[in-house]
Amino acid sequence: MKDLFGNALLDYQNGDYTEDIMTSTNISDDDALPLPYLFRGFKEMPKLEQKALKLVKGTVLDVGCGAGNHSLYLQEKGLKVKAIDISKGAIKVVKQRGILHAEIKNILDETDKFDTILLLMNGTGIFQELSQVSKHLSHIKCLLKPNGQILIDSSDIKYMYEDEDGGFWQDMNANYYGELDYFLSYKGEKELPMKWLYLDFNMLLTVCTSVGLKCELILEGDHFDYLARLS
Repeated sequence: MKDLFGNALLDYQNGDYTEDIMTSTNISDDDALPLPYLFRGFKEMPKLEQKALKLVKGTVLDVGCGAGNHSLYLQEKGLKVKAIDISKGAIKVVKQRGILHAEIKNILDETDKFDTILLLMNGTGIFQELSQVSKHLSHIKCLLKPNGQILIDSSDIKYMYEDEDGGFWQDMNANYYGELDYFLSYKGEKELPMKWLYLDFNMLLTVCTSVGLKCELILEGDHFDYLARLS
């Protein structure tokens, strides 16, 4: 991996913002991901993220922290936060922004225990495929302190398969419709495609039940997105 995402964050952090990240998937065309949005404050965050941050308690693990917006907000509120991301550039940025505890780490390699674990900005994406969800959730469950919680958001992207007549054109022989190939490019360079998972709430509920987690729908967004609390 070239870590183009991390490079873009570093450019913005260091005052070298000239263009945005471009993303696409196997079912959608190119779309710009504005770098300023990746550095948003609490007031600019979607209501699902704001709600999640208001529900945070105790010691916190921010998984896939990106530029560290959530960690920064919580740390400024006096909470003890650990931010992790697999992007070296992202962790450099997070440290530059003042996050005290940040590590380059995959969630499956985490061993500390927390009161709140955050997986935001389509937190189910890091699971990559439906077949990997139970493995990830079982591990994350083990990182919870007694009465701990996981706050996670995602979207039901079934609408992306809808035709003009209101029908759906999914291939019934294909994998789960929320499994996408995700493409990212920045300043003329392309990242290797990665797998990215959008999980509808009912599917999340089913998997949670199978691994012994309670799954509660907290809030629904304006565009098929939702916030859930697992405990």
